[in-house]
Amino acid sequence: MIPAQRNKTYMQLAFVVPSLEAAIDHWVRTAGAGPFFVFEELHFDESTYRGQSADVQPCRAAIGQHGDMQIELIQPLTAGPGIWTDVVPLGGSGFHHTGLYCADYEGERAAALAGGEMAFEGLMMGAKTCYVDTVKTLGFMTELITANPVAEMVFGQIKAASEGWDGSDPIRTMG
Repeated sequence: MIPAQRNKTYMQLAFVVPSLEAAIDHWVRTAGAGPFFVFEELHFDESTYRGQSADVQPCRAAIGQHGDMQIELIQPLTAGPGIWTDVVPLGGSGFHHTGLYCADYEGERAAALAGGEMAFEGLMMGAKTCYVDTVKTLGFMTELITANPVAEMVFGQIKAASEGWDGSDPIRTMG
């Protein structure tokens, strides 16, 4: 068991998909999730993948809301090895990770590593983020996101856009 996840609330479910647009359409039509905000390029600073200096595997991503749950869709652009294709092969579709928003990142990180190994860690918009490989213990990766003002603003905008959303303009960009 991973002690960091006792009595914790996941705030995000993330899926690797072969087509971002098709996956967004599916989530909008079948679950009413959205709107989704597309990020064409993800980049991490000071990052490591499985202990080696490396940026995140190239991908496109989109984040939307389904009630209080954030839905992240990730379309890898290259074959592995990489954080996305470690779990779902390029061109495939499947559940990748849950996300925990952490006030005490270092404490949560230490506890999570008791049940898995560090797969990827870096700075996203200046805040520490990591993916702990918990595939053997939980069947998926676990993402830890440092609570920070930039994430609060971005996640807040995504949540606000979902409240009272009428289904129009399901694919958006931040701005």
